[in-house]
Amino acid sequence: MTRTAALFLYYAFARYFPTQPVPGWRFGYWLRRHVVKKIFKRCGDDVLIKHAAYFGSGTNIEIGDRSQIGHGARIGHGAIIGNDVIMGPYIEIMTNAHAYDDPTRPINQQGKLPLKPVTIGNDVWLGTRVIVMPGVHIHDGAVIGACAVVTHDIPAYAIAVGIPAKVIRYRGDKS
Repeated sequence: MTRTAALFLYYAFARYFPTQPVPGWRFGYWLRRHVVKKIFKRCGDDVLIKHAAYFGSGTNIEIGDRSQIGHGARIGHGAIIGNDVIMGPYIEIMTNAHAYDDPTRPINQQGKLPLKPVTIGNDVWLGTRVIVMPGVHIHDGAVIGACAVVTHDIPAYAIAVGIPAKVIRYRGDKS
């Protein structure tokens, strides 16, 4: 199967299969995993792509072993997702944006800014509706709370929440 055929199959058919526990979920997970292996730059073993995930053409997206892309997620080009990453529903991983610095021209005529890939380390949990802005690196073991907007790098094993996301403590802290 060519990459173009895989994209067609994903967007026309595979993305609509249900997610657990609705009947047919096992087939949906299997189908989506096998189709995205032809689309992504790298797709690890035992990856879960949940219902209605969107990743455009999938250009240069990498996802590690046992990771998942959540229900309704939107993943930008060039995103790198490590091993054992879990995502709640409706995650936004943004890797580009529009230029807007020239007030004499409408924003829609200023073009896009250069691509800034996002890197998500291993063993990361992104809560429901998290937004990750272009160029951010979320390091291994981090937890990002629901609805957080991640505008800067998050250190390893940090727990970050809020808008913009701020580190409130680290995994393993007993306080």
